[in-house]
Amino acid sequence: MSKAIHTPLYDKHVALGAKMVEFAGFVMPVQYTGIIDEHLTVRENAGIFDLSHMGEFFVSGKGAPAALNKLVTNDVEKLKIGKALYTPICTPEGGIVDDILVYRDADEKYMLVVNASNIKKDYEWIVGRLPKGLEVDDQSLEIALIAVQGPQSEAIMGEVVGQDLGDVRYYQFENVVIDDIPVRLSRTGYTGEDGFEVYVDADRAGEVWDALYDITNGIGGVPVGLGARDTLRLEMKYCLYGNDIDETTTPLEAGIGWTVKFGKDDFIGKAPLARQEDEGLRRRLSGFVMVDPGVPRHGFGIIDVDGKSIGEVTSGSYSPSLGENVGLGYLDVPYDEFDTEILVDIRKKPRLARVVETPFLKLLGGK
Repeated sequence: MSKAIHTPLYDKHVALGAKMVEFAGFVMPVQYTGIIDEHLTVRENAGIFDLSHMGEFFVSGKGAPAALNKLVTNDVEKLKIGKALYTPICTPEGGIVDDILVYRDADEKYMLVVNASNIKKDYEWIVGRLPKGLEVDDQSLEIALIAVQGPQSEAIMGEVVGQDLGDVRYYQFENVVIDDIPVRLSRTGYTGEDGFEVYVDADRAGEVWDALYDITNGIGGVPVGLGARDTLRLEMKYCLYGNDIDETTTPLEAGIGWTVKFGKDDFIGKAPLARQEDEGLRRRLSGFVMVDPGVPRHGFGIIDVDGKSIGEVTSGSYSPSLGENVGLGYLDVPYDEFDTEILVDIRKKPRLARVVETPFLKLLGGK
């Protein structure tokens, strides 16, 4: 087994007292002051995250837009320079290879941001399916990624870069400098709050982290680990690859069918996805709130009131913003209908839950 990789910011996390764990082949901070504190601070103020475990590929060459359009379900040919989009990559059967971000740098140059656990798999998948002549450059270890998320993120980032960022729209990016260090500044995130992600050369990441951390900390913001990142995204029903989506699930089942553009030319997985849409879904990724005590966890079974198996939990946790135990799971139709009572098998004890509309944060009185 290969040794877990330290991100360029490893020493920063240790100095801040973070609890470090191995995740997707990297040593990452799971928490600093505590998951609940970090979570709520992001919702109310701001948090700074090390996301340098994510992968970055650059795809360039003549015909890159059309070639990528066949590879993904969303429409990259309509993407303007300076903007990004979210899209699955699917198998020929319609399962999800990965969910990624695509940034358009130039007419025929793109940056793809892939999940840490899928870097090797995605690289081989992409190289094996793009036409010869296109270059795919894996710069995952050369690029660090830092995020600042929360209501105060625009003020923090604006102060660091020395400019008003109000004109940088959601899923738009600009090339700016932080302390004379060139960075890519993207208005994106995985928390449900306003925020930015900063891509920087790995050997300058520590300097950028310090600049962002000093201002974030100065207004009461905190560093945030993987634990709170997970609860933040769960409250918004943002899918986590390997839990909520994988090659056995389709974008339509996962509730991200808006990323599948059937009107464009052929793409990998189009035919089975179109057939699934025509025939109707047999299951859907659904949200539920626990009525009985108990925290739902990945892999727990879901049954109906008669004991029939109707699904499985994919993600679950205590929601710090809502004060409720919540979960996601694939439920057979029609058990996915709102207000349906279901039972989650928590350590061989059926616990009552109720299917609800998502995202949880909006439904239950949050933002």
